[in-house]
Amino acid sequence: MASAVLPSGSQCAAAAAVVAAAAAPPGLRLLLLLLSAAALIPTGNGQNLFTKDVTVIEGEVATISCQVNKSDDSVIQLLNPNRQTIYFRDFRPLKDSRFQLLNFSSSELKVSLTNVSISDEGRYFCQLYTDPPQESYTTITVLVPPRNLMIDIQKDTAVEGEEIEVNCTAMASKPATTIRWFKGNKELKGKSEVEEWSDMYTVTSQLMLKVHKEDDGVPVICQVEHPAVTGNLQTQRYLEVQYKPQVHIQMTYPLQGLTREGDALELTCEAIGKPQPVMVTWVRVDDEMPQHAVLSGPNLFINNLNKTDNGTYRCEASNIVGKAHSDYMLYVYDTTATTEPAVHDSRAGEEGAIRAVDHAVIGGVVAVVVFAMLCLLIILGRYFARHKGTYFTHEAKGADDAADADTAIINAEGGQNNSEEKKEYFI
Repeated sequence: MASAVLPSGSQCAAAAAVVAAAAAPPGLRLLLLLLSAAALIPTGNGQNLFTKDVTVIEGEVATISCQVNKSDDSVIQLLNPNRQTIYFRDFRPLKDSRFQLLNFSSSELKVSLTNVSISDEGRYFCQLYTDPPQESYTTITVLVPPRNLMIDIQKDTAVEGEEIEVNCTAMASKPATTIRWFKGNKELKGKSEVEEWSDMYTVTSQLMLKVHKEDDGVPVICQVEHPAVTGNLQTQRYLEVQYKPQVHIQMTYPLQGLTREGDALELTCEAIGKPQPVMVTWVRVDDEMPQHAVLSGPNLFINNLNKTDNGTYRCEASNIVGKAHSDYMLYVYDTTATTEPAVHDSRAGEEGAIRAVDHAVIGGVVAVVVFAMLCLLIILGRYFARHKGTYFTHEAKGADDAADADTAIINAEGGQNNSEEKKEYFI
């Protein structure tokens, strides 16, 4: 005959409380369940309650999990930051329908919270009915991306060389955003200020930018970095920079570039600026324009070239920002010339022409070299004059007075020892 284990009095009371709770109204149901849990509290030996913190982006879903190691069917309860019971076992006393039960077992109580807002942030408590009771908490952190990103430029149109102020504002974020600046692909450094209001942050970054003509049409980008933002959140404005003309002279005829007597010359002045130059003029530097020269807008045409046309011809262009010019030096060669001219300068200048090579400079250099060589020769001559060489001759005395050759030889040999030393100098 098999033996049966009879329930204890506390177990019978707990069972009765559970049955009564099933038929009770919601307000009384929780109280009856708590009574049943209290009647069934185990010792808690070996059980361990744990949970994890949750970080969620505003408007998304947070999942809270209360887990038990080595569970012995103890009751698990989840409470909000105000210590209100969200779930007792699988029952939800709280009337917030955003909380939904995902899983309930003896070892886990998992609940989801949809459409999370900043007001949901805080500590949520997991409680395990053991003896003694156990409690663990999880912290929900809500991230709020910037609600608005604005960029503002001090001046819609800037002038070359001017410094302008650019501001970018990221409003109502949590935590505070980090703002980065770019001009095209180049990163720049700005200065940021953070303003806090009701746990939300507004960040304003200021960029001081000196613009150049190369910056015209280049975007200035304000880019936000924030843990709630995936990818690139950015806004941009394109720079509009005005600059004075850039002038370049192009020889369109003759094609070979060699200007001979009798040929024609055609030059075209190319001027680019912002705004576009409204006036382009041709002048002849230090002389009047030849009478047979024809001016047509940016073009200069000179027919039947001759030596009197030699000189520097200047193209000038201007706009509201400033003016600039470029020079072309014309040299007319003889009809027999077959080589390219040494210099045809058409480079632009701001105040004056870029000068051609002056033959007088070459002559001056040659004269200096010749003068230096003459000075060197004079110095060497004076040096050798001060260091003279000597040599000696010994003339035989009495040889001229001898009566015959034998006597002259005898007289020469005898007088050789007493001969006077004579010196001769040479340079």
